[in-house]
Amino acid sequence: MAYIHQIDGWPSFVWRDERLSALLGSVRHRQGRLIGRMESLGFALREEAVLQTLTQDVLKSSEIEGEMLDRAQVRSSLARRLGMDIAGLVPADRNVEGVVEMMLDATQSYAEPLTRQRLFDWHAALFPTGRSGMSRIAVGTWRDDATGPMQVVSGPIGHERVHYEAPAAAQVDEEMQAFLDWIAGENAMDPVLKAGVAHLWFVTIHPFDDGNGRIARAIADLALARSERSPQRFYSMSAQIRVERNGYYEALEAAQKGGLDITAWLTWFLGCLDRAIDGAETILAGVMRKAIFWEAHATQSINDRQRTMVNRLLDGFEGKLTTTKWAKIAKCSADTALRDIDDLIRRGMLVKDPAGGRSTSYALAENAA
Repeated sequence: MAYIHQIDGWPSFVWRDERLSALLGSVRHRQGRLIGRMESLGFALREEAVLQTLTQDVLKSSEIEGEMLDRAQVRSSLARRLGMDIAGLVPADRNVEGVVEMMLDATQSYAEPLTRQRLFDWHAALFPTGRSGMSRIAVGTWRDDATGPMQVVSGPIGHERVHYEAPAAAQVDEEMQAFLDWIAGENAMDPVLKAGVAHLWFVTIHPFDDGNGRIARAIADLALARSERSPQRFYSMSAQIRVERNGYYEALEAAQKGGLDITAWLTWFLGCLDRAIDGAETILAGVMRKAIFWEAHATQSINDRQRTMVNRLLDGFEGKLTTTKWAKIAKCSADTALRDIDDLIRRGMLVKDPAGGRSTSYALAENAA
């Protein structure tokens, strides 16, 4: 089987504009409307929407690769780096800081040239210990294929299925130079289409030992930021790809085993982007809910622990909130946690879960949110 990079003419991609024009026009229109709507919000709400979106982007891009990051750490790392004054900041692990650093560099410095050194820095940030899991990998440099060809495989040992095999390591430097020259070049291509082509082209070269998917999505985010000429992110492509993970891998595999006509891949990419913009409505609804909540309780005098925990609930607390979890997160005793909770119940901000059981849990009061 010939992979796309083995076909004569690679990497001269082609696509059928007539198949893409309507979808591209719709996506561009929706991008503009979303940005206009967000800019009509006050500064604080817009800032919160950006924080929520970037948190989703970092979390979901890692989840696609099977890595689960701590939401509070991601949010805190982003807020610190963006200079946002929010309550309840927590320390972040090195791997969280690295992913956040890469994503912010891609989106906040979108106008800066994409160079091999910049990609090396992103890769080093993703793998601060020089390891991927238990395996030592080459960090901040192209792969060398010392352990064999770079393949994307699935299935148990002995019964693996090879989905894709990348160009040999000896070709990577030349392949990446062509890619970077194209990224830097001026052409008439719509920047949103350029994001889709860049994503496919980069993961097809697969230049690193690991982290190629996350870096490809960061490159796409950079290109999308360029398409909007704004560092402010109000939708998360990675969050939507996570929802459509199987379709994402199927679309990539079909493109990498197909010809140089990548109309089908770009159709999928634009459709996914369109659905990602739908997801911005969920983020906006959460931001507005949070603003309304605190406006309704502006006169309430509560302590920092209570404010932090209520914000956790407003941001989408995973699982059920118990006294034990409160004490652990707020770093206080169980007795103090219970007093905090009982006080918020009296204020009408929290309610006790009617389900009961061995461990009582609590939620925001419906009329409070």
